[in-house]
Amino acid sequence: MKLKEIVGNAKKYIKVCKLLYADSRTPRIAKILLWIAIVYALSPIDLIPDFIPIIGYLDDIIILPTLLYIAIRLIPKDVYTENYNQVFMELNEAQSVGAPLLGIS
Repeated sequence: MKLKEIVGNAKKYIKVCKLLYADSRTPRIAKILLWIAIVYALSPIDLIPDFIPIIGYLDDIIILPTLLYIAIRLIPKDVYTENYNQVFMELNEAQSVGAPLLGIS
């Protein structure tokens, strides 16, 4: 997977998380975990400082995905699927509309 694809997918999943957080059907505990993950990612305070080689980044690699995984597991499958499809269908529609205009088939 290329770096450009990874960055593109990350942006899509951030958008999915925003929609899930805004959805009234998302359980409160899942919203709290999503909020904690966002605050932790943006916070300058780490459990283990990043300047410590390897171990400093290890907490970020473990904590953020774990919080997101637990939050998503707590969300009903139909709610997650609906919001996920909304983001990815929106992308596919934009590509299919723009493709003929750009001469791309």
